[in-house]
Amino acid sequence: MKRKLQNITSKLWSLAALLVILIAWQGVSMAGLVPGYMLPSPVDVIKAFISEFPLLMENAKVTLMEAFIGLGCGVALGFLMAVIMDRFDRLYKALYPLIVVTQTVPTVAIAPLLVLWFGYEMLPKVILIVIVTFFPITVGLLTGFRSADRDMMNLLRSMGAGRLQIFRYIKLPGAMGQFFSSLRISASYAVVGAVISEWLGGFNGLGVYMTRVKKAFSFDKMFAVIFLISAISLILMKLVDMLQKRCMSWEQKK
Repeated sequence: MKRKLQNITSKLWSLAALLVILIAWQGVSMAGLVPGYMLPSPVDVIKAFISEFPLLMENAKVTLMEAFIGLGCGVALGFLMAVIMDRFDRLYKALYPLIVVTQTVPTVAIAPLLVLWFGYEMLPKVILIVIVTFFPITVGLLTGFRSADRDMMNLLRSMGAGRLQIFRYIKLPGAMGQFFSSLRISASYAVVGAVISEWLGGFNGLGVYMTRVKKAFSFDKMFAVIFLISAISLILMKLVDMLQKRCMSWEQKK
């Protein structure tokens, strides 16, 4: 009960801070301290969101499809890489530095090359999302696998357990916390990666829509898209939290 009350209080403080920011923003806009075409007021952004809602939803479907496909492939690839590198230490030493290097290259630099190589359809966008999402999954799972309880693994070995059984009963359950923490990051990265790839080439999607309204200097619509992207990312992270509670029910009993 005390924990629930603390969570509610924390959320109320967050909402209060957000409300203060919006009121201050509206006040700055109404006072004319910043031109409206540079910083539209929250009211103007809401009006733009409502007026453009059907078009926003149409483009959001494309972006979400790219994000979900890329995220699914990224999670699968990250899980596979983590299992292989945990099993074979030489592969870990060989591949881990290369995986780190892939994250040092800016996504804005990779996206044009992917568009050039694979065209303007969905494939280059999915590839970019995979690149930005598999790394947190791989690192999170590897950390979980390598921090498994040594005493428990030795106990299972003394009872005749094999590698697969140790992985199933010790390593995998122990790494679930790190996996879901990484999945939250990857879920937000997936949407951002999709939008970035759409900026540089595409026919539909929130990134394409942002490019069009920016060229038309409709910054109220652009802010509406930014808020929508933020809302989608928060919803995806909340879905990951719900999935974690289902998959790690033993954590809720502590």
